[in-house]
Amino acid sequence: MLESLQKMLAQGMDNPMLRFGLGKGYLDAGEATQAATHLQRCVEQNPKYSAAWKLLGKALQANADEEGARRAWEQGLATAQAQGDKQAEKEMTVFLRKLDKQAGLQPPG
Repeated sequence: MLESLQKMLAQGMDNPMLRFGLGKGYLDAGEATQAATHLQRCVEQNPKYSAAWKLLGKALQANADEEGARRAWEQGLATAQAQGDKQAEKEMTVFLRKLDKQAGLQPPG
């Protein structure tokens, strides 16, 4: 699958769905650096793509970039709330809580 998506990209078919597919494929393959590159491009092309923000955070976290993951999930959370994407909102809220717990931070409230 990744090979065919890469061919499409090489042919100039660059769009958020293609970048999301590449990002997810690379993340699933354990290649977080490549995944983050494609997912970052995806959210640049479509900042309202909450699922891409979620996976971007996962890719950055897999690269030991907790601050980058936090920024991606915070942006994704705001996007999901604005879009009414309740599932992505719930997932990113959990991811952010886990980051806070790892960092020894107390959740607000």
